[in-house]
Amino acid sequence: MAKTQSRSRYTEDWIPVQSISSGMILLNTQEKVTGVKISPRNIFILDYESQQSILANLRNMYNQLDFEFWLVVADRPVDISVYMSQLQLLYNQEASPAIRKLIAEDIRKGNSFMNNNVVDTEYYILFKERDLDKIQKRIRTLINALAAAGLSAKQTSNEDLRIILDNFLNGGKTTEFGTVVTTE
Repeated sequence: MAKTQSRSRYTEDWIPVQSISSGMILLNTQEKVTGVKISPRNIFILDYESQQSILANLRNMYNQLDFEFWLVVADRPVDISVYMSQLQLLYNQEASPAIRKLIAEDIRKGNSFMNNNVVDTEYYILFKERDLDKIQKRIRTLINALAAAGLSAKQTSNEDLRIILDNFLNGGKTTEFGTVVTTE
């Protein structure tokens, strides 16, 4: 069997993404990748019975899904720069040395977060489908099943899908630059 190699130097030539819109990734095959984003919830602060109930409901949900799906965990960088600016303004306006000291401590903590690349972890269930009616039905099924398990979810947004792609393609680093075109 002959080994095929892509000779292209451009990422766009081997990634099957045509566009992202309406909370879906449109692939070159006309299939759409979409799903739900699950709001994080720390179930381990709940009593044992509540934890077990949520886990049993999740297990039942996964066992009842009759389509292929992917569980995706993505880290999203936390941007606290606006908050840090507000703290700095408060610090500059405050006359009380005791309150200035408290604000300065918060600024140091914020700088520590920013220097250590703090991220929010986000959870997704994604699937691939062509038919829009099936897509909507699957999204409703997932949202309702997750609600029955005590978790809230909503359909993925375009921004959610861009973050997921950035995580996979760029090691979690968000790209802010435009397309580079060569004239070769």
